[in-house]
Amino acid sequence: MSAYFALIASLPILLVIFLMAGLMWPATRAMPAAWAVTALLALFAWKMEGIRILAASIEGAIGAFNILVIVFGAILLLNTLQKSGAMEVINGGFFGISPDRRVQAVIVGWMFTSFVEGAAGFGTPAALAAPLLVGLGFPPAAAVTIALIFDSTSVTYGAVGTPIIVGVRNAVEGILPAAINIELFLFQVGAWSALFHLLIGTFLPLLAIIIMVRFFGENGSINEGLQAAPFALLGGLSFTIPCFLIAFFFGPELPSLIGALIGMPIMLWAAKKNFLTPRGRWDFPTDREKTADDDGAKKASDGSSGGDPTGKATLGLPLAWAPYLFIALILVITRIPAFGLKDVLQIWSISWDNILGQEGISYSLQPLFLPGIIPFLLISIITIFLHRMKAGKVAMAWKTTFGQLIPATIALIFAVAFVRVMVQSGVNRAGLESMLLTLSGFAARLAGGLWPLLSPFTGVLGAFISGSNTVSNLLFGGFQYGIAEKSSFAPAIILALQTVGGAIGNMIAVHNVVAACTVVGIPGQEGRIIRYNLLPALVYTLAAGLLGILLTCL
Repeated sequence: MSAYFALIASLPILLVIFLMAGLMWPATRAMPAAWAVTALLALFAWKMEGIRILAASIEGAIGAFNILVIVFGAILLLNTLQKSGAMEVINGGFFGISPDRRVQAVIVGWMFTSFVEGAAGFGTPAALAAPLLVGLGFPPAAAVTIALIFDSTSVTYGAVGTPIIVGVRNAVEGILPAAINIELFLFQVGAWSALFHLLIGTFLPLLAIIIMVRFFGENGSINEGLQAAPFALLGGLSFTIPCFLIAFFFGPELPSLIGALIGMPIMLWAAKKNFLTPRGRWDFPTDREKTADDDGAKKASDGSSGGDPTGKATLGLPLAWAPYLFIALILVITRIPAFGLKDVLQIWSISWDNILGQEGISYSLQPLFLPGIIPFLLISIITIFLHRMKAGKVAMAWKTTFGQLIPATIALIFAVAFVRVMVQSGVNRAGLESMLLTLSGFAARLAGGLWPLLSPFTGVLGAFISGSNTVSNLLFGGFQYGIAEKSSFAPAIILALQTVGGAIGNMIAVHNVVAACTVVGIPGQEGRIIRYNLLPALVYTLAAGLLGILLTCL
């Protein structure tokens, strides 16, 4: 009987996989379908009260608003910087770093992508880094491959910790025992995730360079990649060490942002001083055939992101970087309790307890503490005056942001709603555990002690089908927690493996691959890119799983 109900409970998740990975439905269609199926199962199989299903759906829908505010603020800032010309200046600042493509890949592909992920997230890093790499002279397919491989480690924390603070929180709220402080639990998940990335992600720059020289080099020699090992490992450590320290001491909001801000100057200095840089110069084949795709990619990289229409920079490099530096500063002083601002910003709270009279179904919002408002929206407005933007450019930035937000709004509302119905289904007339606990209990018995090995693969699957680590954590976070509880694994480690897997899945997520290929002008080559990225994704995931088994045993 337990297997029967576990199969039924898995139907919404299997449906999402089938619709998105099989039929290639967008999340805007797949998530509403998943919510509808979940509601029907809750009503007829779990025998939930209709009013409770509605209340849980409302809880999810308005809970998605918190995520959307962050998405809006992050994308608005990015669009504002594009229209002001700041992104063009920042891109230009990377030219002349080094003639060696391996060095350029580490600094631009690894460090810049990680920084943008920590500041903006939500699919923007690869879409920014790939055209920049093309502008530096990378073949479009190589640029997309490199950008997507590197847009992984930092994705665990995304824009100011959203995958953990929002994704994991919404997945486990209502499941965590009352004795466990959810803020402390999320802190632990972030710290364990950073440990996995420190021990494994440090080697990602080297692995990415090997992939680059193997598939895009004239000789296809792995040795040409290994020659850059000292510089690549320095690049890995320059990000993962500060990332780990920030996560361990301050929480999951700042690791990617601060890690990249610390690591980038180190790597720029190392490149300038030729410290640990590879001997000789490695480049892509010079006689590669020029194609229409290359022309499209060049236009994508040259296409003005704002600023002076003549193409001349109107901002200095310090002024262009200023908004991002302000964001890092504000996040630090508002998230570290010692500065005294954290409690002040959390005073104003909007809440709805016991929605529709249903016990344990509630919603809360702390507007001033939500990073979408402070600092993203605040700095976006300040940037208008700081960069002396014209009204037309400002209007374009806001219009573009709202246009990008519409698909995310539909997908997130129904994604969070169907997860909350699954979580709240524990209150029913059928005498069953919630759908997630029923499903996780069966999986725990099936997998036994091997689940830590499988846990990150689950995260990869969620990101692959949804294109988002946050959504992957929403889909599978409660499921992973239930298995951890029933198998006596440390829940924080299992959830960390989930978030690490969700980050790795970003390398091959269909949505992200399509977006990156489109922006550099090589549509139709998505399958080729996914094939290239499968190897690093598999290696990273398998290493995380094996390390997970070791840590859970210890």
